[in-house]
Amino acid sequence: MTEKLIETSKRFWKAMEQSDVAVMEEIAHKDCCFVHIGVTCGLEEEMRCFTDQIFQPTEIVLHSQAPKLWGDAGIVITDCDYGLLLGGKPTTHHFAVTEVYTKDGNDWKLVQFSFTALVY
Repeated sequence: MTEKLIETSKRFWKAMEQSDVAVMEEIAHKDCCFVHIGVTCGLEEEMRCFTDQIFQPTEIVLHSQAPKLWGDAGIVITDCDYGLLLGGKPTTHHFAVTEVYTKDGNDWKLVQFSFTALVY
């Protein structure tokens, strides 16, 4: 079961790197919450940041992913470097991202996606 959870997580990350809003919306629950360094928002606002090119990912490097299951809930802690253009300027940040999923039939739906900046 953790294999399907990690597969879903990696699919979401790939879609994010490619700004593929359709795939991100397919994986995320309609009430998903995203927590960034400077903003907390829902799915619609998050997707608008990609379609309006506020977020322009350049490269996302996943260093590790640690999945844990609790019944119908799954959590993945992803250690990554997230490169993107912000205001036309390239940036790269090292994050631990807490991804919370819930079972939806045979699929996992993303319900929470929280970035924590790492300084090591």
